[in-house]
Amino acid sequence: MSQKTWGGRFTASTDARVEAFTESIQIDKRLYRHDIRASQAHARMLAEVGILSAAEAEQIVAALDAIREDIDQDRLPFRIELEDIHTHIERALIDRLGDLGRKLHTARSRNDQVVTDVKLWVRDAIDQLDALLTDLQRALVEAGERDHDLILPGYTHLQRAQPVLAAHYFLAYVEKFQRDRERLADCRKRVNLLPLGAAALAGTSLPINRDSVAQQLGFAGVAANSLDVSSDRDFVAEFLFDLSLLAVHLSGWAEEWILWATTEFHFLDLPDAFCTGSSIMPHKKNPDVLELMRGKSARVLGRLQQMLVLLKGLPLAYNRDLQEDKSALFDACDTVSAMLELAAPLIRQTRFRREVIASRLEDGFLDATTLMEFLIRVGVPMRSAHEAVGQLVRECEQRGCRLVDLPLELFQAICPNQAAAVYGVLGVANALKSFQSYGSTAPVEVERQLRLWRARLAS
Repeated sequence: MSQKTWGGRFTASTDARVEAFTESIQIDKRLYRHDIRASQAHARMLAEVGILSAAEAEQIVAALDAIREDIDQDRLPFRIELEDIHTHIERALIDRLGDLGRKLHTARSRNDQVVTDVKLWVRDAIDQLDALLTDLQRALVEAGERDHDLILPGYTHLQRAQPVLAAHYFLAYVEKFQRDRERLADCRKRVNLLPLGAAALAGTSLPINRDSVAQQLGFAGVAANSLDVSSDRDFVAEFLFDLSLLAVHLSGWAEEWILWATTEFHFLDLPDAFCTGSSIMPHKKNPDVLELMRGKSARVLGRLQQMLVLLKGLPLAYNRDLQEDKSALFDACDTVSAMLELAAPLIRQTRFRREVIASRLEDGFLDATTLMEFLIRVGVPMRSAHEAVGQLVRECEQRGCRLVDLPLELFQAICPNQAAAVYGVLGVANALKSFQSYGSTAPVEVERQLRLWRARLAS
């Protein structure tokens, strides 16, 4: 019989160039554990409905265990003429069991088989990414606790804006990565529907029990439309979008720390173990890990674009184009996982240059907005207060001083009836203490949020 799974109606062998062009084993071989697991569940179900005997099913299950062990130990050679991992495993099964091995593919197609394997893989990947994201969140909370008293300049438009606690800064990324976790968890719900049993596109006339397979494999339910199943890669596109946005968050953080590590900012002391040097300039300490995180995010975004273009215009049901989904899927997930594995230890080992930050903290009028809000509290209309503080800032720039250095008479000249209480909100420390809204950088609010996240991430 043909080594192919489809050779019966062909009279000529496949051109070697076609075999090289159409093979996917070099990419999809990493699905072997998932393929074997799904095949074992399928075999047990075939026994439940009487297509196989119980003894036959257990022979198949045992042989598949042995095949998995062979692949684990690199004892199963991969050959391009066998096209993909599914055919390799089925061929190895037939070599061991003969006609019994040929029974396994009853009531399924490679169309529903491959999408089942990919869903099992994505489900595992989501769980692994969630663990990495949780560790990253813990690293951020630890950093916030370590530097809970450190005040940083907050920026908009990369211009100094208002003071924020370092812990508030770290908690901002905790929130971003929590949304990433929630998106992945939501994606997992759509992943977690069993495709197997849809066969090629129309289902099967054999009396299979798809719910049994779903239960064995831990799927929450069964995909409802057989025609939709074999063409469905929505879950891959959704997963790649989630990875892309996660990569964007990592890239933004990396960009920030690249800037903060420059001599111009000099906010951060990056650990030597996460930096590299120059082949010609002996003084250089380059933030290559952060730069590559920023750079590799483009790679992930490109994989999402690849997937969307791949799906655009495909008719129902299965088309061979879909073989190209796995290169995008695996590469994007591998890239993001590698980024996450470095992000947490980098955060844990990086230290702020507290003395440098403190020496320049009063620069840039970080207390100007708080002064405006003080004037609002004493009855000045917001727009009038905004105009007045703008005039005071211009006066400071002309004098080369800070707002707190201005004489009371000047405050009173611009905003009549102001008392010395105005100085109670001036200066970065006073400005910070003035915050009080929920979710703000108010010290009591930040401490509350730290406690909340510490407890939330403890489990």
